[in-house]
Amino acid sequence: MYCYNCGRRLAKPDFCTSCGADVGLYKKVLHVSNMYYNEGLEKAGVRDLTGAVVSLRQSLKFNKNNLQARNLLGLVYFEMGEVVTALSEWVISKNIQPEKNIADEYIEKVRSNSARLDSVNQTIKKYNHSLSLCKQGSKDLAVIQLKKVLSLNPRFIRAHQLLALLYMDKGDWERAERELRKCMEIDKNNLQTLRYLREVELLLAPEEAEKPPARRKKEEAIRYQSENELIIRPVNVKEPKRSGISTLVNLGIGLIIGVVAACYLAVPAAQSKVRNEDQQVITKISNESDAKTARIQELEDQITGLQGDIEGLRGQIEGFVGTDGTLESIERILETAASYLETGDVFAAESELAAISQSVDMSAMTAGYERLHQAVFNAIRPDLAAAYFERGSNYFRIGEYGEAIVALLPAVEYNPEEVEALYMLGEAYRMNGDEENAVAVYDKVMELFPGTWRANSARQSKGQLTGIW
Repeated sequence: MYCYNCGRRLAKPDFCTSCGADVGLYKKVLHVSNMYYNEGLEKAGVRDLTGAVVSLRQSLKFNKNNLQARNLLGLVYFEMGEVVTALSEWVISKNIQPEKNIADEYIEKVRSNSARLDSVNQTIKKYNHSLSLCKQGSKDLAVIQLKKVLSLNPRFIRAHQLLALLYMDKGDWERAERELRKCMEIDKNNLQTLRYLREVELLLAPEEAEKPPARRKKEEAIRYQSENELIIRPVNVKEPKRSGISTLVNLGIGLIIGVVAACYLAVPAAQSKVRNEDQQVITKISNESDAKTARIQELEDQITGLQGDIEGLRGQIEGFVGTDGTLESIERILETAASYLETGDVFAAESELAAISQSVDMSAMTAGYERLHQAVFNAIRPDLAAAYFERGSNYFRIGEYGEAIVALLPAVEYNPEEVEALYMLGEAYRMNGDEENAVAVYDKVMELFPGTWRANSARQSKGQLTGIW
């Protein structure tokens, strides 16, 4: 026992002879922890594993660094089939004392056996799957899964208990009792097992009224002592005479009984061995089948994902080369530009560019495509503005003010710096009787072109309409 303050070995006094710390209560705590450890060790020795777990946990509550109690608790859990919990206790023990710790050997024995580790993983998965099946009401499937669990880990107490509970639910009391007896062989004082077993025994043993024992007739017999043995010889019982034939008959009967016993004992044992080997092969095949099924499902998901990617790429390719695709639209833009250069028809070029814009989703096109479209449009914009201004001027001169407005609006839009087109638009609105729009255009002329003679004309025209100069 070492001092918690300075780490020196403690003597009999209730204080540390090295640093003077008060260790009286500390010693009592360690003694109580060791007492519970000894109690747990005794219970584990008589296979009271549940009681051992309780005592060892109490020991660790008083002294969490009691490595003997922690390592023994791991062994008890391992014996109960709780391999994961046992490994947890041993890992904690190793973290407390990394060197010279027997927990290293326990962990290494489990890790070095890859088949054992795989069996533990399969056991946990199948047991959890059995619980899920029970909750879903698929009790027959749960029984099958639990049998697989117990074939992998015959000492898994919780699996035995759950299987017994399912048998009890089906009314198969004898099988339930067999499973509970197996639990008792592993852990004699498990409360859950004892509770289930009590219910099973009550249903298996019929209720019988207590009857007084019948009086036995006194057997008249002669008793006498022969050396160290008491000889009791019944009276009125005649010993049959033995003959050679009866001896042979007895020998034949004994031989037949021996053969029958051999058939009933040896043959079932051999059959049981063969069944166990078959069950192991079936379990192995089942596990391999489950792994292959999972792998097939994974590959099918990958194939589905790849098919979706292929369809997406096909759609992109179709968008580039198909009808109204990017390449087709680029070809139309180039043809429009070539036709404009050859004929000089700006209105046809404008109409074609507008049709291209409506036939494709401009937001989905590439930046290069948008630049090409805009470049062609910018190339015809000045000529287009001049053509619309000329058309609007012609309509204005012949008094077709509505048509003039329709022509002058795009002229102003395509060339906002053309003051003549803007002023003529205001005049067209005024002559057409739309004074509100006329005033708005006059204001815009004065705003964009201040100090010009058109701005002065716009001010006078506005004054004539509004009376404000």
